[in-house]
Amino acid sequence: MPINIPVDLPAAATLEAENIFVITEERAAQQDIRPLEIAIVNLMPTKIATENQLLRLLSNSPLQVNITLVRAEEHESKNTSREHLDRFYTTFSRISNKRYDGMIITGAPVEQLDFSEVDYWDELCAIMDFSLTNVFSTIYICWGAQAGLWHHHGIPKYDLPQKMFGVFPHVNHAPKDTLFRGFNDIVYIPHSRHSEVRRSDIEQVKDLEIVLESEEAGVCTVLARDWRQIFITGHWEYDAETLATEYFRDLNKGLPIHIPKNYFPADDPTRAPQVSWRANAHLFFNNWLNHYVYQETPFNLEDLQALPLRTGK
Repeated sequence: MPINIPVDLPAAATLEAENIFVITEERAAQQDIRPLEIAIVNLMPTKIATENQLLRLLSNSPLQVNITLVRAEEHESKNTSREHLDRFYTTFSRISNKRYDGMIITGAPVEQLDFSEVDYWDELCAIMDFSLTNVFSTIYICWGAQAGLWHHHGIPKYDLPQKMFGVFPHVNHAPKDTLFRGFNDIVYIPHSRHSEVRRSDIEQVKDLEIVLESEEAGVCTVLARDWRQIFITGHWEYDAETLATEYFRDLNKGLPIHIPKNYFPADDPTRAPQVSWRANAHLFFNNWLNHYVYQETPFNLEDLQALPLRTGK
């Protein structure tokens, strides 16, 4: 799907170098079609890396996608320049009257905090409530998934004794669901988190269904039964080197960290990691855009119907 992004966004040059189809704002304005409107609420400190990862997965399809990058207005970023944020990002207060075909809410390295201790929690709750009325389908990633499951469905998170870190095999419980069309029976997904949600809690909520699950990493993907909320505790979007970067960063800081599982050949961090999730990652986002968004979203976004408010805390 050609993604419509500013020509000077750093991701544009990165993706074009990878032969990924990117369309500039100038060219998009000349096409007489109704593009999909996708908002990315980027809560990660390394925002440019996350932009590259997600935009790579949202690209290369005949349809046009307009991307809106959203940041937390109440949080001061220490890892991304103010110039970059002012040039390429907007805030929730500026889009609160708009509607979107899809939204992605990323993770953030705050999973060891209580939700209420996160400095932009109230703002994120407002965005999540906004998604019920103004977004057709929303993907929540990692801590974002934990935040969404808690806010919308009352599912708590639990601290882990050690970081869930590596690439883990998952059983696909819904192979006939269009979101997983073309998937293998065993699906590999990277995880990097200090907390988890549990099957026993999710099973108590009739609106939720566990669709991808790992014997070691636990619950990975949960669908709301109306299809319009997708909660993913792992990281489809990670690049080949992302886990390695995290590992060596923490190792150099003297932090407790183990070698990511099922990642380096023979668990040897001197060897290049092997990617086992890339094909399914692209397939997942293509299926989402096509089957959960494009095929289902009303042509006129003003006809979008609100989801019922199901906050269950």
